[in-house]
Amino acid sequence: MPRRLRPLTFATAGLSATLLLAGCGGGSTSDDGRSTDAKTVVPASASASVGASASAAAAGRPKITLPGDDVLTFTPQQDSDPVKDAILKDNAEFVRALDAAIVAQNPRLPALEYYTEGEGAVAAQDWVQSFKKAGWTVTGTVRYTHRQVSVESGDKASLTYCGDESKGYTKVIRTGVVEQTKVTRNSYVAYGAQVQRNDKGVWELVKIASTRGADKCQP
Repeated sequence: MPRRLRPLTFATAGLSATLLLAGCGGGSTSDDGRSTDAKTVVPASASASVGASASAAAAGRPKITLPGDDVLTFTPQQDSDPVKDAILKDNAEFVRALDAAIVAQNPRLPALEYYTEGEGAVAAQDWVQSFKKAGWTVTGTVRYTHRQVSVESGDKASLTYCGDESKGYTKVIRTGVVEQTKVTRNSYVAYGAQVQRNDKGVWELVKIASTRGADKCQP
């Protein structure tokens, strides 16, 4: 049984391998699996994660609640540039919304739709649908590292990052069985995303692609 992000990974036209791999340095990790807590555990503490969600809600963004056995961490959490900082924050909320949709078995979860648009929305919905069809949810800890933003204009940007799924797993909803798969180079994934700022000031995902086993994301 695959990890949280199955070997199939995201694929969207228009994102090159260069974009995918740029900026993804080796993220260190340990053994098996994907994430263990579906909250945003920013490398500081659980309280920092709660604070991030609270500020997001205060800004009119949807409140995203994840189960305690699904932990997501993001490094870096922010940037000294306010525009890049906003993009990093909305990207983290998109990832959290994706997990929330998988947990809820709802490809059209409002929080996920809030952070996606166009091809990005279709890719995210298809991803959630694949978990729903298989009867799987996610558990464990996934670390997102080497997050880098490139601003192309006032409302367009791209970012790259690595996903460490060595402690992240899939779980069979019907039985509650967690499959702790062996850690391999495919436990590490390179992501490339394009985002666009909408009229509400939200940096929505419009395209995403990933490469499992990418050299630059190996520990």
